[in-house]
Amino acid sequence: MTTLRSSSRDLWRAVLGELELQLPRPTFETWLKNTEGVSHDERQFVVAVPTAFAVEWLERRMYQAIHKAVEKVAQRPLDVQFRVDIDPSDDGEPAASPELSSVLEPGPATDTDLAQRQRQRLTRPLFNSRYTFDNFVVGECNQLAYSAAQAVAEAPGEAYNPLFLYSGVGLGKTHLLHAIGHICASRGQSVLYVTSEQFTNHFISAIRNRTTEDFRSHYRGVQVLLMDDVQFLSGKEQTHEGFFHTFNDLHTSGRQVVITSDRPPSALTLLQDRMRSRFEWGLIADIEPPGLETRMAILASKAALLKISIGDDIIELIAKRVQKNVRELEGSLNRIVAYLQLMNVDITYESTSRILDAVGSDSDRHNIEPESIIEKVASHYKFDTDVLTGRRRTKKIALARQVAMYLLIYELEMSPTQVGRMLGGRDHATVIHGAGKINGEISEDRQLRQDVLAIKEAIFS
Repeated sequence: MTTLRSSSRDLWRAVLGELELQLPRPTFETWLKNTEGVSHDERQFVVAVPTAFAVEWLERRMYQAIHKAVEKVAQRPLDVQFRVDIDPSDDGEPAASPELSSVLEPGPATDTDLAQRQRQRLTRPLFNSRYTFDNFVVGECNQLAYSAAQAVAEAPGEAYNPLFLYSGVGLGKTHLLHAIGHICASRGQSVLYVTSEQFTNHFISAIRNRTTEDFRSHYRGVQVLLMDDVQFLSGKEQTHEGFFHTFNDLHTSGRQVVITSDRPPSALTLLQDRMRSRFEWGLIADIEPPGLETRMAILASKAALLKISIGDDIIELIAKRVQKNVRELEGSLNRIVAYLQLMNVDITYESTSRILDAVGSDSDRHNIEPESIIEKVASHYKFDTDVLTGRRRTKKIALARQVAMYLLIYELEMSPTQVGRMLGGRDHATVIHGAGKINGEISEDRQLRQDVLAIKEAIFS
């Protein structure tokens, strides 16, 4: 039974990796983050969730997406069953609260029950155990944000108040919020982490249930308020007003406010000017996408946490292929590990490359023009493009031409005949031979592998 549960957990981790890329972040964080695969057989897969309310939501709103992801990972159709089995407080994960629409819909519990349950969840000072300063990989892309977050954690209300962190999706904003929360809570300070969505839900519940005094004391009685994704307050006038007064009260009394967003205050055009100006009172720090070295360091750190042994060449492969954000980077590693464990296959360069190819974005590849690949190959080998389409056959030119053949066939899925036309009218047999030669040697020839990865990075960056 232990083996079965372990394999179910790995399978579900791979499913979550798929869903995390498909669903909006608030939806994933709220409804799927604290779930766990507990058992499966040939016909059924059982997933444990924290509450009966979550079971109802997943079955009613998300079943099709989940079923499709399970079928893709398991490679066979399985009926998905949800059951209440997890107490979120067991593993130190932050508890989730219902989305706004669910608060407004009638359910099995009364409005008062829902409001009380939500208040209890929001007041738990729980932070993700993985999101600490020690686990945050620092590079040039995030040095300012990291240092500012540390300064705030050491002296809340004194260093930078407010601290406003912004970046694209999955680059570490929430990680730094939780890291601040860990330090402050460990010193006995009252800390509240809340997403703008949770704040909105709580605010509406307070109005509907006439508990606005409780709401005010709840948010204004903390020493540190950590607000995630403030951009989602845009257009919600009443909630915006509630946060404005909460912010003013905390800031005036010298208590710390840390805010994250996907854009700087000046770009939050749907927020009132007075709110944007207050965000600019303190320090504004952005987090840029990590460079190659930082991505490799992140993967190495993640592999150490997972207690898996993975070669530097494989780490480099993943880091060069996955460039958008840290969440996708870690998600790719999670999926690779889960897939290979389920299939009982070693983590090798070849198996990793196949998995990355299988889960890669087809749309990204289809947006690449064949001419772009030829240009990048020529540029890498320091040729003009007409050299690759011409008749010269030096060893270096032949190698570059074969690399172009390989990339056009394996990345864009062009036919050998199409590739032959692109490269000066060569016949399909020549193209098949050239692409096959690179495909056979890339796992053995380190220099060739590095050349191909560098060209791919240039093509898909």
